[in-house]
Amino acid sequence: MSSTSVSSFAASLLVPSKNSSLSNHKRRLIQCSLGTVIEPKATAASEPLLLNAVRGQDVERPPVWLMRQAGRYMKSYQIICEKYPSFRERSENVDLVVEISLQPWNVFQPDGVILFSDILTPLSGMNIPFDIVKGKGPIIFDPIATAADVDQVREFSPEESVPYVGKALTILHKEVDNKAAVLGFVGAPFTLASYVVEGGSSKNFTKIKRLAFSQPKVLHSLLQKFATSMTKYIRYQADNGAQAVQIFDSWATELSPVDFEEFSLPYLKQIVDAVKQTHPDLPLILYASGSGGLLERLALTSVDVVSLDWTVDMAEGRRRLGHDIAVQGNVDPGVLFGSKEFITNRIHDTVRKAGKGKHILNLGHGIKVGTPEENVAHFFEVAKAIRVFFVESCSFSESGSIQTGPGNAEKMCLHAVNSLSEAHKVVSDSELPVFVLDDVGYTTDSRSIPCVQLMNRVESEISVMLTDDLVEDG
Repeated sequence: MSSTSVSSFAASLLVPSKNSSLSNHKRRLIQCSLGTVIEPKATAASEPLLLNAVRGQDVERPPVWLMRQAGRYMKSYQIICEKYPSFRERSENVDLVVEISLQPWNVFQPDGVILFSDILTPLSGMNIPFDIVKGKGPIIFDPIATAADVDQVREFSPEESVPYVGKALTILHKEVDNKAAVLGFVGAPFTLASYVVEGGSSKNFTKIKRLAFSQPKVLHSLLQKFATSMTKYIRYQADNGAQAVQIFDSWATELSPVDFEEFSLPYLKQIVDAVKQTHPDLPLILYASGSGGLLERLALTSVDVVSLDWTVDMAEGRRRLGHDIAVQGNVDPGVLFGSKEFITNRIHDTVRKAGKGKHILNLGHGIKVGTPEENVAHFFEVAKAIRVFFVESCSFSESGSIQTGPGNAEKMCLHAVNSLSEAHKVVSDSELPVFVLDDVGYTTDSRSIPCVQLMNRVESEISVMLTDDLVEDG
């Protein structure tokens, strides 16, 4: 790792011993030694940045791609839609799939190039006729309602049913040439079941819940077929060029936690475990919109990455998931309708809150129709210009200093102390502060105040917890 030139700022705090209680405290003058601020080395170009980040390697910046980045908002995609108005025609033709998938790559150079397809693509191969109609969305022609209906559902054979997916992924892998990760995706069992039982999109999910709560064995039978089929589909995508696969369980968050544990979690876990047996190095990403109430349960699936939507604060989500799992997201797609300055600030805020490593910058949902292309371009420009610096270590010792980047002692000291919000608590490596650098300088937030004032404030807050005789000038 290369180290930046550093300046020092001594920060003395009077805090209780970590082994003492507030009622039985011990005088102890502590100084935090936060080590050097380092910039991680860039990783080898032969391996995509996204994969390195997911695996916990030191990367110079978070990789970035956007859900639904292929299509919708791009003028080049709209031109293709005029010529080929059927979504299924566009998504089931190898040449069109490759062209549309590469449109954002050619313009924005994201770190992930996702296959242009749909989570419902496997349904025809499972004997579930469907279509995707403009203005109406998915339509299931024969919704499933009984055990007899489930018996008619075939397990999916991707080689036979969707050979165009494998061919498109192979071409994409060759075209992108490891300059970015090629991403595949599948629908999760409960979300797929929701579509085929409801007959399409739904607002209330009454049909799938009626089936779940009145005929659970029927639903479990259907979910098992989807779990087996999606396991095959993920392996197929990986064998044909996908370097990571995202599982979309968009509608699982319509379930209560106890019902999620019965109708979604076991099947997600089954898929992940089975794929890891044959493809142990394939990163699996899990996304569920509105997942704030289920985050800890999503982590139980053993996926490599949990993708957060924008309704969850990134720092809070990171704490709840733990730092052993990577996170993706989670900028509100609506931010891309804002000013460039606003977009920049939100990107920096997200990266800073995501903390050290294992973060893929993304939206908290797909790009909205009508999003200005110039704003998407700005998003990528800012994201790819970021360089992340982080504090190497933190230890309590009898002497030491806070070492910071040149000219930014006050800002970085602020973030360091904020991360040590409870001065008597030993801070783990995963909680160390992270600083974002762009071509302007270190980003910060509105709480910035001179370090001397900051230390005075911290000492005042600590003094509230301690008896008066413990407070002294430090």
